Amino acid sequence: MSVGARRVAVVGAGMVGLSTAWFLQEKGVEVTVIDREGVSAGSSWGNAGWLTPAIATPLPEPAVLRYGISAVLSSTSPVYVPPKADPRLARFVAGFMRHSTANRWNKAMQALIPVNAQSLEAFDTLTSNGVAAPTHEAEQFIAGYTDVSAVKTLLDEFKQIASAGGHVDHELISGDEARRREPAVADSVEAAVLIRGQRYLDPTLFVDALADSVRERGGEIIVGSQVTEIEDRGSTVKLDATAGGAGVYDSVVVATGAWLGDLVHHYGVTQVVQAGRGYSFSVETDNMPAGPLYFPEQRVAITPLGERLRVAGMMEFRRPDEPLDPRRITAIVESTRELLRGADLDRRLDEWVGSRPCTADGLPLIGRTDSERVFVAGGHGMWGITLGPITGQLLAEQMVTGEVPAALTPFDPRRKLSWAPSRIRRASAASA
Repeated sequence: MSVGARRVAVVGAGMVGLSTAWFLQEKGVEVTVIDREGVSAGSSWGNAGWLTPAIATPLPEPAVLRYGISAVLSSTSPVYVPPKADPRLARFVAGFMRHSTANRWNKAMQALIPVNAQSLEAFDTLTSNGVAAPTHEAEQFIAGYTDVSAVKTLLDEFKQIASAGGHVDHELISGDEARRREPAVADSVEAAVLIRGQRYLDPTLFVDALADSVRERGGEIIVGSQVTEIEDRGSTVKLDATAGGAGVYDSVVVATGAWLGDLVHHYGVTQVVQAGRGYSFSVETDNMPAGPLYFPEQRVAITPLGERLRVAGMMEFRRPDEPLDPRRITAIVESTRELLRGADLDRRLDEWVGSRPCTADGLPLIGRTDSERVFVAGGHGMWGITLGPITGQLLAEQMVTGEVPAALTPFDPRRKLSWAPSRIRRASAASA
Protein backbone atom coordinates (compact mmCIF):
# COMPACT_ATOMS: atom_id res chain seq x y z
CA MET A 1 0.00 0.00 0.00
CA SER A 2 1.08 3.59 -0.35
CA VAL A 3 2.97 4.67 2.78
CA GLY A 4 0.60 6.27 5.27
CA ALA A 5 -2.53 4.30 4.33
CA ARG A 6 -4.48 3.48 7.46
CA ARG A 7 -7.50 1.34 6.61
CA VAL A 8 -6.88 -2.23 5.44
CA ALA A 9 -9.12 -5.22 4.75
CA VAL A 10 -7.71 -8.69 5.43
CA VAL A 11 -9.51 -11.49 3.60
CA GLY A 12 -9.12 -14.70 5.59
CA ALA A 13 -9.39 -15.35 9.34
CA GLY A 14 -6.86 -18.16 9.77
CA MET A 15 -3.46 -17.93 11.45
CA VAL A 16 -1.86 -16.04 8.56
CA GLY A 17 -4.64 -13.49 8.02
CA LEU A 18 -5.21 -12.75 11.70
CA SER A 19 -1.47 -12.47 12.37
CA THR A 20 -1.20 -9.93 9.57
CA ALA A 21 -4.14 -8.01 11.00
CA TRP A 22 -2.61 -8.03 14.49
CA PHE A 23 0.78 -6.77 13.37
CA LEU A 24 -0.83 -4.08 11.19
CA GLN A 25 -2.65 -2.91 14.32
CA GLU A 26 0.73 -2.71 16.06
CA LYS A 27 1.64 -0.10 13.47
CA GLY A 28 -1.52 1.93 13.95
CA VAL A 29 -3.53 0.52 11.04
CA GLU A 30 -7.31 0.07 11.25
CA VAL A 31 -8.20 -3.45 10.12
CA THR A 32 -11.31 -5.28 9.02
CA VAL A 33 -11.00 -9.06 8.68
CA ILE A 34 -13.49 -10.87 6.41
CA ASP A 35 -13.97 -14.63 6.20
CA ARG A 36 -16.52 -16.66 4.29
CA GLU A 37 -16.91 -19.21 7.12
CA GLY A 38 -15.41 -18.20 10.44
CA VAL A 39 -12.30 -17.82 12.56
CA SER A 40 -9.88 -20.77 12.07
CA ALA A 41 -12.47 -22.54 9.90
CA GLY A 42 -9.95 -23.64 7.26
CA SER A 43 -6.60 -25.42 7.54
CA SER A 44 -5.87 -23.62 10.83
CA TRP A 45 -8.45 -25.76 12.66
CA GLY A 46 -7.51 -29.44 12.60
CA ASN A 47 -3.80 -29.49 11.87
CA ALA A 48 -1.14 -30.97 14.14
CA GLY A 49 -0.31 -27.64 15.80
CA TRP A 50 3.45 -28.05 15.51
CA LEU A 51 5.78 -25.06 15.82
CA THR A 52 8.83 -26.70 14.32
CA PRO A 53 10.94 -24.13 12.47
CA ALA A 54 14.02 -26.39 12.54
CA ILE A 55 12.27 -28.85 10.22
CA ALA A 56 10.07 -26.47 8.22
CA THR A 57 11.34 -27.54 4.82
CA PRO A 58 10.15 -27.19 1.20
CA LEU A 59 7.50 -29.75 0.31
CA PRO A 60 8.96 -30.64 -3.13
CA GLU A 61 11.90 -32.90 -2.25
CA PRO A 62 13.91 -35.63 -3.99
CA ALA A 63 12.18 -38.32 -1.88
CA VAL A 64 8.90 -37.50 -3.63
CA LEU A 65 10.33 -38.71 -6.93
CA ARG A 66 11.17 -42.06 -5.35
CA TYR A 67 7.49 -42.75 -4.62
CA GLY A 68 6.76 -43.36 -8.28
CA ILE A 69 3.50 -42.92 -10.14
CA SER A 70 1.92 -46.14 -8.87
CA ALA A 71 2.50 -45.10 -5.25
CA VAL A 72 0.95 -41.63 -5.44
CA LEU A 73 -2.09 -43.00 -7.24
CA SER A 74 -2.82 -45.44 -4.39
CA SER A 75 -5.67 -44.42 -2.11
CA THR A 76 -3.64 -45.56 0.93
CA SER A 77 -0.46 -43.66 0.03
CA PRO A 78 0.60 -40.86 2.43
CA VAL A 79 0.98 -38.69 -0.69
CA TYR A 80 -2.05 -39.10 -2.95
CA VAL A 81 -2.88 -37.69 -6.36
CA PRO A 82 -6.30 -38.75 -7.70
CA PRO A 83 -6.22 -40.32 -11.19
CA LYS A 84 -8.57 -37.86 -12.86
CA ALA A 85 -8.44 -35.22 -15.57
CA ASP A 86 -7.77 -31.83 -13.98
CA PRO A 87 -5.59 -29.44 -16.00
CA ARG A 88 -4.98 -27.16 -12.99
CA LEU A 89 -3.79 -30.07 -10.87
CA ALA A 90 -1.69 -31.40 -13.75
CA ARG A 91 0.01 -28.02 -14.05
CA PHE A 92 0.76 -28.02 -10.33
CA VAL A 93 2.07 -31.60 -10.30
CA ALA A 94 4.34 -30.93 -13.30
CA GLY A 95 5.87 -27.94 -11.50
CA PHE A 96 6.07 -29.80 -8.21
CA MET A 97 8.00 -32.65 -9.81
CA ARG A 98 10.40 -30.27 -11.52
CA HIS A 99 11.20 -28.71 -8.15
CA SER A 100 11.71 -32.08 -6.40
CA THR A 101 15.45 -32.07 -7.00
CA ALA A 102 18.32 -31.64 -4.58
CA ASN A 103 19.52 -28.35 -6.06
CA ARG A 104 16.11 -26.70 -6.09
CA TRP A 105 15.30 -28.03 -2.62
CA ASN A 106 18.54 -26.53 -1.31
CA LYS A 107 17.79 -23.14 -2.86
CA ALA A 108 14.27 -23.14 -1.42
CA MET A 109 15.59 -24.19 1.99
CA GLN A 110 18.01 -21.26 1.98
CA ALA A 111 15.04 -18.97 1.37
CA LEU A 112 13.07 -20.42 4.31
CA ILE A 113 15.85 -20.34 6.91
CA PRO A 114 15.64 -16.58 7.71
CA VAL A 115 11.88 -16.73 8.41
CA ASN A 116 12.21 -20.03 10.24
CA ALA A 117 14.79 -18.43 12.53
CA GLN A 118 12.41 -15.59 13.48
CA SER A 119 9.21 -17.61 13.76
CA LEU A 120 9.15 -18.49 17.46
CA GLU A 121 10.05 -14.94 18.47
CA ALA A 122 6.99 -13.71 16.54
CA PHE A 123 4.83 -16.06 18.65
CA ASP A 124 6.42 -14.62 21.79
CA THR A 125 5.53 -11.12 20.62
CA LEU A 126 1.90 -12.16 20.29
CA THR A 127 1.65 -13.96 23.64
CA SER A 128 3.44 -11.15 25.47
CA ASN A 129 1.06 -8.53 24.12
CA GLY A 130 -2.47 -9.76 24.61
CA VAL A 131 -2.90 -13.09 22.80
CA ALA A 132 -4.13 -15.21 25.72
CA ALA A 133 -3.18 -18.70 24.55
CA PRO A 134 -0.01 -20.64 25.30
CA THR A 135 2.62 -22.27 23.19
CA HIS A 136 4.19 -25.36 24.76
CA GLU A 137 7.84 -26.33 24.79
CA ALA A 138 8.25 -29.74 23.19
CA GLU A 139 10.54 -31.17 25.85
CA GLN A 140 10.34 -34.45 23.98
CA PHE A 141 9.79 -34.40 20.22
CA ILE A 142 10.41 -37.93 19.02
CA ALA A 143 10.52 -39.17 15.43
CA GLY A 144 10.11 -42.95 15.51
CA TYR A 145 10.99 -45.61 12.92
CA THR A 146 9.97 -49.24 12.59
CA ASP A 147 12.86 -49.80 10.16
CA VAL A 148 16.27 -48.82 11.52
CA SER A 149 17.70 -48.29 8.06
CA ALA A 150 15.01 -45.68 7.27
CA VAL A 151 16.42 -43.31 9.90
CA LYS A 152 19.15 -42.39 7.45
CA THR A 153 16.61 -40.50 5.32
CA LEU A 154 15.82 -38.07 8.16
CA LEU A 155 19.45 -37.71 9.19
CA ASP A 156 20.40 -36.96 5.59
CA GLU A 157 17.69 -34.29 5.51
CA PHE A 158 19.17 -32.71 8.63
CA LYS A 159 22.55 -32.63 6.86
CA GLN A 160 20.92 -30.93 3.88
CA ILE A 161 19.30 -28.38 6.19
CA ALA A 162 22.74 -27.72 7.69
CA SER A 163 24.30 -27.32 4.24
CA ALA A 164 21.67 -24.67 3.49
CA GLY A 165 22.55 -22.77 6.67
CA GLY A 166 20.07 -24.20 9.17
CA HIS A 167 20.48 -26.39 12.22
CA VAL A 168 18.48 -29.20 13.84
CA ASP A 169 19.46 -30.03 17.41
CA HIS A 170 18.91 -33.79 17.51
CA GLU A 171 20.04 -37.09 18.98
CA LEU A 172 19.75 -40.60 17.56
CA ILE A 173 18.30 -43.01 20.14
CA SER A 174 17.20 -46.63 20.22
CA GLY A 175 13.62 -47.82 20.23
CA ASP A 176 14.03 -48.91 23.87
CA GLU A 177 15.31 -45.45 24.82
CA ALA A 178 12.37 -43.88 22.99
CA ARG A 179 9.98 -46.04 25.05
CA ARG A 180 11.82 -45.17 28.25
CA ARG A 181 11.37 -41.49 27.49
CA GLU A 182 7.86 -41.91 26.06
CA PRO A 183 5.77 -44.97 27.06
CA ALA A 184 3.26 -44.20 24.28
CA VAL A 185 5.79 -45.45 21.71
CA ALA A 186 4.97 -49.04 20.70
CA ASP A 187 7.35 -52.02 20.59
CA SER A 188 7.43 -51.89 16.77
CA VAL A 189 9.56 -48.74 16.88
CA GLU A 190 13.19 -49.86 16.57
CA ALA A 191 14.95 -46.50 16.37
CA ALA A 192 14.13 -42.85 16.89
CA VAL A 193 15.46 -39.32 16.62
CA LEU A 194 14.99 -36.88 19.49
CA ILE A 195 14.54 -33.32 18.17
CA ARG A 196 15.09 -30.41 20.57
CA GLY A 197 14.07 -26.76 20.67
CA GLN A 198 10.61 -27.02 19.10
CA ARG A 199 7.12 -26.17 20.39
CA TYR A 200 3.47 -27.00 19.81
CA LEU A 201 0.05 -25.49 20.47
CA ASP A 202 -3.66 -26.10 20.18
CA PRO A 203 -4.30 -24.35 16.85
CA THR A 204 -7.99 -23.68 17.42
CA LEU A 205 -7.46 -22.16 20.87
CA PHE A 206 -4.55 -20.06 19.66
CA VAL A 207 -6.25 -18.70 16.54
CA ASP A 208 -9.41 -17.95 18.53
CA ALA A 209 -7.33 -16.06 21.09
CA LEU A 210 -5.58 -14.18 18.29
CA ALA A 211 -8.98 -13.17 16.91
CA ASP A 212 -10.07 -12.01 20.36
CA SER A 213 -6.96 -9.85 20.62
CA VAL A 214 -7.60 -8.29 17.20
CA ARG A 215 -11.14 -7.40 18.33
CA GLU A 216 -9.96 -6.04 21.69
CA ARG A 217 -7.56 -3.74 19.86
CA GLY A 218 -10.41 -2.28 17.79
CA GLY A 219 -10.43 -4.52 14.77
CA GLU A 220 -13.61 -5.80 13.17
CA ILE A 221 -13.96 -9.46 12.18
CA ILE A 222 -16.81 -10.26 9.79
CA VAL A 223 -17.70 -13.92 9.22
CA GLY A 224 -20.13 -15.49 6.79
CA SER A 225 -19.21 -13.11 3.99
CA GLN A 226 -17.31 -14.08 0.86
CA VAL A 227 -15.27 -11.46 -0.99
CA THR A 228 -16.07 -11.92 -4.67
CA GLU A 229 -14.00 -9.21 -6.35
CA ILE A 230 -11.20 -6.76 -5.63
CA GLU A 231 -11.07 -3.62 -7.78
CA ASP A 232 -8.02 -1.34 -7.75
CA ARG A 233 -9.34 2.21 -8.16
CA GLY A 234 -5.98 3.95 -8.38
CA SER A 235 -5.75 5.35 -4.86
CA THR A 236 -8.05 2.88 -3.09
CA VAL A 237 -9.40 -0.63 -3.52
CA LYS A 238 -13.06 -1.61 -3.60
CA LEU A 239 -14.20 -4.97 -2.27
CA ASP A 240 -17.41 -6.68 -3.35
CA ALA A 241 -18.71 -9.23 -0.86
CA THR A 242 -21.78 -11.40 -0.36
CA ALA A 243 -22.51 -9.84 3.03
CA GLY A 244 -20.54 -7.57 5.39
CA GLY A 245 -17.18 -6.03 4.62
CA ALA A 246 -17.92 -4.71 1.15
CA GLY A 247 -16.60 -1.21 0.63
CA VAL A 248 -13.56 0.94 -0.06
CA TYR A 249 -10.20 0.48 1.69
CA ASP A 250 -6.70 1.83 1.32
CA SER A 251 -5.31 -1.68 0.79
CA VAL A 252 -6.28 -5.33 1.01
CA VAL A 253 -4.43 -8.48 2.08
CA VAL A 254 -5.65 -11.75 0.58
CA ALA A 255 -4.93 -14.64 2.95
CA THR A 256 -7.47 -17.20 1.81
CA GLY A 257 -5.28 -20.30 1.83
CA ALA A 258 -5.99 -22.76 -0.97
CA TRP A 259 -8.42 -20.27 -2.57
CA LEU A 260 -5.82 -17.49 -2.75
CA GLY A 261 -5.48 -17.44 -6.53
CA ASP A 262 -9.20 -16.90 -7.12
CA LEU A 263 -9.03 -13.22 -6.16
CA VAL A 264 -5.55 -12.19 -7.30
CA HIS A 265 -4.68 -14.02 -10.52
CA HIS A 266 -5.40 -10.88 -12.55
CA TYR A 267 -2.94 -8.94 -10.37
CA GLY A 268 0.08 -10.90 -11.58
CA VAL A 269 -0.12 -13.86 -9.18
CA THR A 270 0.00 -16.72 -11.68
CA GLN A 271 1.37 -19.59 -9.61
CA VAL A 272 -1.14 -22.34 -8.89
CA VAL A 273 -2.00 -22.58 -5.19
CA GLN A 274 -3.03 -26.21 -4.87
CA ALA A 275 -4.90 -27.75 -1.95
CA GLY A 276 -2.68 -30.31 -0.25
CA ARG A 277 -5.38 -31.75 1.93
CA GLY A 278 -4.50 -33.12 5.37
CA TYR A 279 -6.68 -35.30 7.57
CA SER A 280 -6.93 -35.57 11.35
CA PHE A 281 -9.00 -36.94 14.20
CA SER A 282 -8.73 -37.16 17.99
CA VAL A 283 -8.67 -40.20 20.29
CA GLU A 284 -8.44 -41.08 23.95
CA THR A 285 -5.26 -42.72 25.18
CA ASP A 286 -3.93 -44.45 28.28
CA ASN A 287 -0.47 -43.02 27.62
CA MET A 288 -0.62 -39.27 26.96
CA PRO A 289 2.70 -38.30 25.34
CA ALA A 290 4.72 -35.52 26.94
CA GLY A 291 5.18 -33.93 23.53
CA PRO A 292 4.62 -34.48 19.80
CA LEU A 293 5.45 -37.75 18.11
CA TYR A 294 6.31 -38.11 14.44
CA PHE A 295 6.43 -41.27 12.35
CA PRO A 296 8.12 -40.25 9.08
CA GLU A 297 7.75 -43.62 7.34
CA GLN A 298 3.97 -43.38 7.66
CA ARG A 299 3.92 -39.55 7.62
CA VAL A 300 1.77 -39.50 10.75
CA ALA A 301 1.91 -36.64 13.27
CA ILE A 302 0.71 -37.05 16.87
CA THR A 303 0.05 -34.10 19.21
CA PRO A 304 -1.20 -34.10 22.82
CA LEU A 305 -4.02 -31.54 22.97
CA GLY A 306 -5.79 -31.34 26.30
CA GLU A 307 -7.13 -34.75 27.29
CA ARG A 308 -6.99 -36.24 23.78
CA LEU A 309 -4.46 -37.06 21.12
CA ARG A 310 -4.70 -35.45 17.71
CA VAL A 311 -3.61 -37.84 14.96
CA ALA A 312 -2.89 -36.18 11.62
CA GLY A 313 -1.51 -37.21 8.27
CA MET A 314 -1.88 -37.40 4.48
CA MET A 315 -1.02 -35.06 1.65
CA GLU A 316 -3.90 -35.38 -0.79
CA PHE A 317 -3.82 -33.18 -3.87
CA ARG A 318 -7.49 -32.59 -4.64
CA ARG A 319 -9.88 -29.67 -4.95
CA PRO A 320 -10.30 -27.93 -1.58
CA ASP A 321 -14.09 -28.14 -1.42
CA GLU A 322 -14.37 -31.88 -2.00
CA PRO A 323 -15.82 -33.81 0.96
CA LEU A 324 -13.82 -35.79 3.47
CA ASP A 325 -12.80 -39.16 2.04
CA PRO A 326 -13.18 -41.87 4.73
CA ARG A 327 -10.50 -43.97 3.01
CA ARG A 328 -7.89 -41.40 4.06
CA ILE A 329 -8.94 -41.66 7.71
CA THR A 330 -8.83 -45.46 7.48
CA ALA A 331 -5.35 -45.33 5.97
CA ILE A 332 -4.07 -43.17 8.84
CA VAL A 333 -5.71 -45.43 11.43
CA GLU A 334 -4.23 -48.61 9.99
CA SER A 335 -0.75 -47.15 9.66
CA THR A 336 -0.88 -45.84 13.26
CA ARG A 337 -2.05 -49.01 15.04
CA GLU A 338 1.43 -50.49 15.30
CA LEU A 339 3.00 -47.22 16.41
CA LEU A 340 1.16 -46.21 19.59
CA ARG A 341 0.47 -47.87 22.89
CA GLY A 342 -2.83 -47.28 24.62
CA ALA A 343 -4.58 -45.19 21.94
CA ASP A 344 -8.19 -46.13 21.18
CA LEU A 345 -8.12 -45.59 17.43
CA ASP A 346 -11.59 -47.07 16.92
CA ARG A 347 -13.35 -44.42 19.02
CA ARG A 348 -12.51 -41.32 17.04
CA LEU A 349 -13.87 -37.80 17.30
CA ASP A 350 -13.29 -34.64 15.28
CA GLU A 351 -12.65 -36.33 11.94
CA TRP A 352 -11.52 -33.49 9.70
CA VAL A 353 -10.00 -32.61 6.37
CA GLY A 354 -8.36 -29.25 5.67
CA SER A 355 -6.68 -27.77 2.63
CA ARG A 356 -3.09 -26.70 3.07
CA PRO A 357 -2.18 -24.14 0.40
CA CYS A 358 0.78 -25.54 -1.55
CA THR A 359 2.94 -24.01 -4.28
CA ALA A 360 4.91 -25.93 -6.88
CA ASP A 361 8.26 -24.51 -5.75
CA GLY A 362 7.52 -25.06 -2.04
CA LEU A 363 7.76 -21.39 -1.07
CA PRO A 364 4.95 -19.14 0.17
CA LEU A 365 3.57 -16.13 -1.68
CA ILE A 366 4.01 -13.04 0.50
CA GLY A 367 4.00 -9.40 -0.58
CA ARG A 368 2.47 -6.99 -3.04
CA THR A 369 1.00 -7.88 -6.38
CA ASP A 370 1.00 -5.83 -9.59
CA SER A 371 -1.19 -3.43 -7.64
CA GLU A 372 0.41 -1.27 -4.94
CA ARG A 373 -2.73 -1.75 -2.88
CA VAL A 374 -3.30 -5.52 -3.21
CA PHE A 375 -1.14 -7.88 -1.15
CA VAL A 376 -1.17 -11.63 -0.60
CA ALA A 377 -0.04 -13.92 2.21
CA GLY A 378 -0.34 -17.66 1.67
CA GLY A 379 0.98 -20.80 0.04
CA HIS A 380 2.86 -21.99 3.15
CA GLY A 381 2.05 -25.65 2.57
CA MET A 382 2.35 -27.54 5.87
CA TRP A 383 3.92 -24.59 7.69
CA GLY A 384 1.13 -22.01 7.88
CA ILE A 385 0.87 -22.34 11.65
CA THR A 386 4.63 -22.19 12.24
CA LEU A 387 5.20 -19.29 9.85
CA GLY A 388 1.88 -17.43 10.18
CA PRO A 389 2.96 -14.86 12.80
CA ILE A 390 6.34 -14.04 11.24
CA THR A 391 4.59 -13.72 7.86
CA GLY A 392 2.17 -11.19 9.35
CA GLN A 393 4.93 -9.29 11.10
CA LEU A 394 7.12 -8.92 8.01
CA LEU A 395 4.23 -8.19 5.65
CA ALA A 396 2.91 -5.47 7.98
CA GLU A 397 6.36 -3.91 7.93
CA GLN A 398 6.41 -3.92 4.13
CA MET A 399 2.92 -2.46 3.86
CA VAL A 400 3.52 0.40 6.28
CA THR A 401 7.09 1.34 5.32
CA GLY A 402 6.97 0.54 1.61
CA GLU A 403 10.24 -1.41 1.96
CA VAL A 404 10.44 -5.16 1.38
CA PRO A 405 12.17 -6.92 4.30
CA ALA A 406 15.11 -8.97 3.06
CA ALA A 407 13.58 -12.18 4.42
CA LEU A 408 10.52 -11.73 2.17
CA THR A 409 12.41 -11.22 -1.08
CA PRO A 410 12.30 -14.89 -2.20
CA PHE A 411 8.53 -15.03 -1.66
CA ASP A 412 7.49 -12.38 -4.19
CA PRO A 413 3.97 -13.44 -5.26
CA ARG A 414 4.71 -12.41 -8.85
CA ARG A 415 7.72 -14.69 -9.27
CA LYS A 416 7.60 -17.10 -12.20
CA LEU A 417 8.45 -20.76 -12.20
CA SER A 418 11.56 -21.78 -14.07
CA TRP A 419 10.05 -22.91 -17.35
CA ALA A 420 8.11 -21.35 -20.20
CA PRO A 421 4.27 -21.21 -20.10
CA SER A 422 4.13 -23.19 -23.35
CA ARG A 423 5.78 -26.14 -21.62
CA ILE A 424 3.25 -25.94 -18.81
CA ARG A 425 0.38 -25.98 -21.28
CA ARG A 426 1.76 -29.07 -23.02
CA ALA A 427 2.19 -30.90 -19.72
CA SER A 428 -1.34 -30.03 -18.66
CA ALA A 429 -2.87 -31.13 -21.94
CA ALA A 430 -0.98 -34.41 -21.89
CA SER A 431 -2.04 -35.13 -18.31
CA ALA A 432 -5.66 -34.27 -18.98
